[in-house]
Amino acid sequence: MTLHIDTAQRRARLAVRHGLAGPVHPRKTAEEVASDLVALHATDPATVHLSVAARLHRPLVADLEEALYERRSLLRMLGMRRTMFVVPSGFAAVVQAGATRAVAAEQRRLLLKHLAECGVGDAAWLEDVSESAYEALRRRGSATAAQLAADEPRLRSQLVFPQGTQYVTSRILFLLAADGRIVRGRPVGTWISSQYAWSCLPDWLPEPMPELDPAAARTELARAWLARFGPGTTADLKWWTGWTMTHTKAALRDLAAVEVSLDGGETGWVLPDDTAPVDDPGPWVALLPGLDPTVMGFQSRLWYLGQHAPALFDRTGNAGPTIWSGGRIVGGWGQQASGRVATEFTEDVTPAVRKAVARAADELQGWLGGARVTPRFRAPLERKLSDLAGTVVP
Repeated sequence: MTLHIDTAQRRARLAVRHGLAGPVHPRKTAEEVASDLVALHATDPATVHLSVAARLHRPLVADLEEALYERRSLLRMLGMRRTMFVVPSGFAAVVQAGATRAVAAEQRRLLLKHLAECGVGDAAWLEDVSESAYEALRRRGSATAAQLAADEPRLRSQLVFPQGTQYVTSRILFLLAADGRIVRGRPVGTWISSQYAWSCLPDWLPEPMPELDPAAARTELARAWLARFGPGTTADLKWWTGWTMTHTKAALRDLAAVEVSLDGGETGWVLPDDTAPVDDPGPWVALLPGLDPTVMGFQSRLWYLGQHAPALFDRTGNAGPTIWSGGRIVGGWGQQASGRVATEFTEDVTPAVRKAVARAADELQGWLGGARVTPRFRAPLERKLSDLAGTVVP
């Protein structure tokens, strides 16, 4: 008989395993939060900090920067779906072999196509420029894209398309990063800056990143996702990883994943040792940033998002800042020019939830201090709240 896991149990699992409910652990680290979430979304630099702060309820800019740039126990890297993530350094090889390597191959084919179409160069030209840029970075130790382009002028070559012109600089550095050769180091500016200095990966990590078998790495990546996000559907795992359906089904088969039925008639999967129920953690609320890993962990989001996607996601499916209560999204938030965190509910909630959200907004506002955070991908409700001049929306 197929095990059934209802929506209430899915929400309880997400709350506990993502550190959103239950007791606050005062000595828990940013590295542990990253591991709990498999990977922290890092396309928007602020998301990394705000996602960790939402779980640990304390400012962690200095701790995170130390983990990223001093201890280097966290690594910023390209990963699933050609997206930027921050992952525990010990897990980076799994992401590299299980997801990033395929991204690199696809993007190399696309760049070679564009180089040929624009009359810039061929595969030999790309190889030569890439090696020259890498050697320039190795000599400098650390450098911005502009500094590398000054050392290797061919990085300023232009791709001219009908819709506009772009330099090859970012695309060649993208490939070097996707190949696991270079890494984004410290930001050029504050913790919310999206510009970084680059370093050679062998100089950055204390030990070389091991080369893993891609199929074995995909299995380990699927194991990590199921352990933290399961139960999830085949479509959820395929979307989150960016894999083909063939690779997705193979990873589930290699894990001997257990099929379960979900509310709404969907079929999901859990690990063989994860069939026991999780206790209800009780009432909880959280203000999560745009692109938070919890929000972006699934393709099918109805069970926690409801009908709120038009207000809380942009047109390409990027999540804006959200308010959570008891395992589901009930509203959104935005930061005004004054620094005030404004909230709005997208459905009726109890007075107790309103009070808890108000406290969470005050906590977040205090944590941000004078920092003004504007999400890179802006949802309609966040835009509305950010433009308000007054008080918190009821």
